[in-house]
Amino acid sequence: MAEEKFFLGRQPILDREQQIVAFELLFRSADKQYADFTDQTQASASVILNAMTDFGIDNVVGRHKAFFNVNTDMLMSDPLELLPKDHVVIELLENIEITDQVIARCLELKEKGFMLAADDHTYSPEYEPLYNVIDVIKFDILLTPIDQLPEMMKQLNRWRFTFLAEKVETREQYDACHALGFELFQGYYFSRPVVLKQKRIDTARATLLKLLNQLQLDSDLAEIEISFRQNPNLIYGLLRLVNSVAFGLREKVRSLKHAIMVLGRQQLRRWVVLALYAGQGAGATATVSPLLELASVRGRLMEMLALQVPNMPMQDKEWGERAFMAGVLSLVDVLLSTTVDDVVASLNLTDDIRSALLYREGSLGTLLQIAEEMEKADFSAAEDLLTQVQLSAAQLASAQLETIAWSKGLAEYS
Repeated sequence: MAEEKFFLGRQPILDREQQIVAFELLFRSADKQYADFTDQTQASASVILNAMTDFGIDNVVGRHKAFFNVNTDMLMSDPLELLPKDHVVIELLENIEITDQVIARCLELKEKGFMLAADDHTYSPEYEPLYNVIDVIKFDILLTPIDQLPEMMKQLNRWRFTFLAEKVETREQYDACHALGFELFQGYYFSRPVVLKQKRIDTARATLLKLLNQLQLDSDLAEIEISFRQNPNLIYGLLRLVNSVAFGLREKVRSLKHAIMVLGRQQLRRWVVLALYAGQGAGATATVSPLLELASVRGRLMEMLALQVPNMPMQDKEWGERAFMAGVLSLVDVLLSTTVDDVVASLNLTDDIRSALLYREGSLGTLLQIAEEMEKADFSAAEDLLTQVQLSAAQLASAQLETIAWSKGLAEYS
């Protein structure tokens, strides 16, 4: 019997400093032609067992926690306790009926060291026996008007909860929930700017943009080294990264010139883009943007898919590299609070990357759309797009598995 392959949806959960602290995990079989399980127990069991085996929970979430949805049957089952209690949050679906058995099971899991969350929750007297053991309360702000949240939170403030705002899609929603005291945020609010305006770019980021242009224009390595020397923080960041496991180098890099020569233009180009996301220019107090992980995973997935697209010229050795660059550059406009048109105009990009970024056109544009749909866990939409580039669901599932393994090495740098 052929090995079953799975798609993985990882929806990021951020803290008040906009750092990723957890992921909600969603799985679906790549062999099934529909997006949702009809049996929620099967869905929950699939998430748990495949996170533990096919993917490996450490590879899936790294140093972060994983939120798993469970219904009543899964909550009461023994396999639930296979999960490592220090790395997971058991999320009680809103349709769970609160019975004496459910209350007893939640108390048991809490005593064993598990964290519990209530999904899409509003205050209910039936839940009061559980409020002393639940750690996280999730509010769906698309279903609940923001002006009603203060009263709802006040009802629950008798207990010590961490409040999580779910489906936060704009910066304005994030700011409103942040002001109300929410500690965790789930959604894609950081993936699109609310107000498009040009930021004043700090010196290091300006240097990075200059470096990227030099690499696109195939400038001399001596010129590239001079650009690095204009900002010592960038030298430190480069040396720190190339000496990490993310690039798998066999020898330690001892100097700037050595780093540039060992990496070569392709890897250096990648580092420059990722360094933009990583906040390399702000010195020791810089925090890594949550866009770093999203952009790097997006680019790597596109690269892995591009290398499997049929009928691509074998002599086009940079096809996979262009796919990677299109993926990571697709969020630079958000990082700099500008428009994608301005980003594309400032860089010497190939026509296929430009078309992908501006219009989602061409093969690279289709691959970018696939990556974006996978981030939303819209597996059905992703599969529909696969036919445009003659790829299979199994190829996408395999590419995603390899991408997740790669991203773990990158995370060790950040």
